[in-house]
Amino acid sequence: MSTRLAIDWTRCEGRGLCHELLPELLTADDWGYPLSRNGDPSPRVPSPLREHAEQAVLDCPRLALRLIDAPDAQEVPQRRVMDAPARHARR
Repeated sequence: MSTRLAIDWTRCEGRGLCHELLPELLTADDWGYPLSRNGDPSPRVPSPLREHAEQAVLDCPRLALRLIDAPDAQEVPQRRVMDAPARHARR
């Protein structure tokens, strides 16, 4: 499991506090809205930055940030695609 920073775009007003507190993870677009430096919509938070991320969540004036625990890519089980049963098959 890894901790990720989730941004609620419906709440964010682009005030810029989050990318000031987490410059290692976030940058800002031309209007001040946060962008992940690696392009991931919910960037992974490395352990050394956990405290800074928690502070950014607490300090966000619009409550647009939250930390979520998400499985790493190698932990996600692969699902098989199966044929759907024919419910209305004609004979």
